[in-house]
Amino acid sequence: MKILSVLLAATSIWGADGYHVYQKHCMKCHVEMMEKTEVMKHLGDLKAPPMVEVSNRLRENIIIADEDDDVKRRVTIAFIKDYIENPSVQYSMCHPMAIERFGIMPSLKGKLTDDERQGVAEWIIDRYQKIKF
Repeated sequence: MKILSVLLAATSIWGADGYHVYQKHCMKCHVEMMEKTEVMKHLGDLKAPPMVEVSNRLRENIIIADEDDDVKRRVTIAFIKDYIENPSVQYSMCHPMAIERFGIMPSLKGKLTDDERQGVAEWIIDRYQKIKF
């Protein structure tokens, strides 16, 4: 129990726990993990693309001239943090069929702190780093 207290204190000092932010704000619509075949079977029941697909689309579509992984990570985090508050068709990374099916996510402007947006953006990148949809 003491270790848990230390971890929770560390999280509050260093920023928000991205998985907790996902659970509180994102999982209402975005399933954490689902294979493509399962998505096709349950498409009518889903409210939004699975988070694994969101992460994959970000990796595929955010292209930078600098091949440094840290630079790409920072650019992707900045994109996610902005998109959470300012989603739009113009900046969506979703497949056009997904936009047609699900529409554009609602803005979470004012609902998450900067630390929460940072935490969930890092979690989206790190959680699915080596997982293909």
